[in-house]
Amino acid sequence: MYQILRYGVALSVALLSLAAHANLQQQLDNLEPGSAIELPPETLSPLAVRVPGVTVSCAPDTVIDGGGKGNAVHILAENVTLSGCTVRNWGKDLNELDAGIFVAREARGSTIENNQLQGPAFGIWLDATPDVTVRNNRIRGDISLRSQDRGNGIHLFNTTGALIEDNDISQTRDAIYIETANNNKILNNVMTDLRYGIHYMYSMNNLLEGNLTRGTRTGYALMQSKRLTVINNRSEDDQNYGILMNFITNSTLRGNVVKGVSEGQTGDVMITGGEGKAVFIYNSLYNTFEGNLFADSNIGIHLTAGSEDNEVFNNAFVNNERQVKYVATRTQSWAKEGKGNFWSDYLGWDRNQDGLGDVPYEPNDNVDRLLWKYPEAKVLMFSPAVDTLRWVQDAFPVVKSAGVSDPHPLMRIPEYLESEIR
Repeated sequence: MYQILRYGVALSVALLSLAAHANLQQQLDNLEPGSAIELPPETLSPLAVRVPGVTVSCAPDTVIDGGGKGNAVHILAENVTLSGCTVRNWGKDLNELDAGIFVAREARGSTIENNQLQGPAFGIWLDATPDVTVRNNRIRGDISLRSQDRGNGIHLFNTTGALIEDNDISQTRDAIYIETANNNKILNNVMTDLRYGIHYMYSMNNLLEGNLTRGTRTGYALMQSKRLTVINNRSEDDQNYGILMNFITNSTLRGNVVKGVSEGQTGDVMITGGEGKAVFIYNSLYNTFEGNLFADSNIGIHLTAGSEDNEVFNNAFVNNERQVKYVATRTQSWAKEGKGNFWSDYLGWDRNQDGLGDVPYEPNDNVDRLLWKYPEAKVLMFSPAVDTLRWVQDAFPVVKSAGVSDPHPLMRIPEYLESEIR
């Protein structure tokens, strides 16, 4: 226990307050390992924390101002805690990795929590830092910049064992970017008004649970990664894609809710007539989709480029303009252990009342493919000519193209998803 002063008053707690006119950086450098310090209620210049195990907190009116260049806070020692600070106006050079809080690889086990950040480049950069915790921070980007010129809210580079939870991130480029970073947990974050909410690249064995994206151009962009566990996340009113999977293997998606994905956007330009896809699966194999809801979107699920050998069962596809778009050469059967998925436009019957449809659900026949290739033909959707084409392919299955078939469609939406569609 250290004898300290807080605004000139002696206290018997392990805090050290700084006189307003003292050399702040020197006092930080002279701290004893494991001690704590509260920064004074004024606007401060950029700081570095080099002593291990210290706790740095801020008075209510403390502001750390980066001066428009470089990092505002640089953490260079292990087990440091930075808490309750307002950080703003750091540099905007993305190539130099300018950040509000830069956590170096020497800072193993550090904690960044309860801070408020606003600035142009990266909010919090974790530079191969093991076992770091980033919790309950509010991060905002610089809306005067184009979204592609802003930094990410939280960027994990080659980071392992991180816990990223309960952060509120908006108006950055991507909210949380995970790059060659394995064995991390991303939990219960809220992400709005972004390019991507979550962006995975070349990462393995990560848990993504309980997060919310809203109003992003893509909610969850999962790319070039394997063994991801993606459970109980939400995508609400995102554009382009709720969940995008590009070369994802051996991963599990369970209990996710994706609703209201509609016409797309690229950069800062809206694409008129673009298709919003609740989930888009490109060149992704050996994944499991179980217990998810994909609803109220232009397309429920779009698979292409060899996205085969995935297990898809006990999901609900509800009120999508087109439930499935499948572009491949092999028929996919979407059921497991005698149970398929719920389809809101299924017109079959259940004579034995076992809760399963008696005829398969086949959402993408030759007629659908014709309409995808020639969108102008949609004006004939309900014409006798289209009805005749459908009858011919049913009567002569030899002309039938490969596609998705659900041999045991569910007659009712899974009970735990019912509240989501009321």
